[in-house]
Amino acid sequence: MRSVRVLVVPLAIAALAACGSPAASPGTTTPPRTPAPSSSGPASAATSSPTTTSSTGPRTTSAHPTSSPPRSSSTTHRPGASTTTARPPTNPTPPATLSPALRDGVVTRVPTSRKVVALTFDAGAGAQGAPSVLATLAAEHVPASFFATGTFASANPSLTRQMAAIGPVGNHSWSHPHLPLLSASAVASELSRTRSAILAATGRDPRPFFRFPFGEYDSRTLTLVHQAGYGAVGWTTDSLGWKGTSGGMSVDSVVARVLAGRTPGQVVLMHVGANPDDHTTLDAVALPRIIAGYRAAGYSFTTLDALR
Repeated sequence: MRSVRVLVVPLAIAALAACGSPAASPGTTTPPRTPAPSSSGPASAATSSPTTTSSTGPRTTSAHPTSSPPRSSSTTHRPGASTTTARPPTNPTPPATLSPALRDGVVTRVPTSRKVVALTFDAGAGAQGAPSVLATLAAEHVPASFFATGTFASANPSLTRQMAAIGPVGNHSWSHPHLPLLSASAVASELSRTRSAILAATGRDPRPFFRFPFGEYDSRTLTLVHQAGYGAVGWTTDSLGWKGTSGGMSVDSVVARVLAGRTPGQVVLMHVGANPDDHTTLDAVALPRIIAGYRAAGYSFTTLDALR
């Protein structure tokens, strides 16, 4: 088994920049609920087959969510971090009541048989592709959902406000850390600081939508997220545009990958940041063709508000 540091560091930096968030310390990878695909396992052109990680087996690492939804394991803790079920984090207001769709595990698709797709965009610290993404969505009259880190929302209040005019802006943590490695109080801080930043920028509560950084979670952090009034949302298909041309992707491959995953209720993961090595914003450039492809196949667009 390769060492944790060898796998995480170079890829995580690239993925974080594409997501737009500052580099976080290396940690373990952890996948979701319906089904719970593993980003370390074999993946199809759009999705991957379900697996789970063992709390006693070898630990795997991931630079960023790949083609599979968030991964879960029963224990992934850094020395010194809380290893017991934590007490609920303190919130300024009572936790929001979660809908049945958001109550269990990590949601990876909108439960529907209709031909609708939910486009979602993660926003960390970098915003290189955000103006293009927002302009395309507005021009095409396509709703979408967003997940912003607190650092992004505080540094880009105008862009965050524009996102909120198009669709819901969920919580993506403050600094995009590996949450299973943090103490309960640190997780609570990541959630509450980001909620305040999004509220300040948009006037709207990001609850009940949360996306785990890197798609990493375990039963402890999922419980903390739920106790804070959030449901966790993963994805059906990752565009992999965050890899950039230096990671073997292109506009054509991003378009093909996303459209190959068409299915009713599909949740698509894309990013508004740029790859740090080649500075490409493949998701932003591919977006018009992705929208056209869905429409040609008879699909319309929804937001994560369908999960409320």
